[in-house]
Amino acid sequence: MRKIFITAILTLMCTGAWAVPAYPGLIERVQPNGDTLRIYVRGDEHAHFAMTEDGWLIAEDKKGWLRYMRKDRKGVAHISRRKAHNAERRSKCEVKWLAKKGVQKIKE
Repeated sequence: MRKIFITAILTLMCTGAWAVPAYPGLIERVQPNGDTLRIYVRGDEHAHFAMTEDGWLIAEDKKGWLRYMRKDRKGVAHISRRKAHNAERRSKCEVKWLAKKGVQKIKE
């Protein structure tokens, strides 16, 4: 019985059953130019994603900028060239771009 228990525990540990969830609260990230962006991070150490406070999917590029994630015609996600902004700082042009370019909005 003890061997079965130890085997079960080791199996759970190796399969990722002990994954730690991401911080559930709002995080303020500073962009390279000093602007702040309020984001949520969802997932755990194995699979995770970030989104703006109002739910637009974002990712960090190689230079440290948080940018919108968009899908191409085949449905493959790519980091866009457009920098992410908080809702109150988004221009009308940026809002139209989000709707047009296939940027995913996460609903919670």
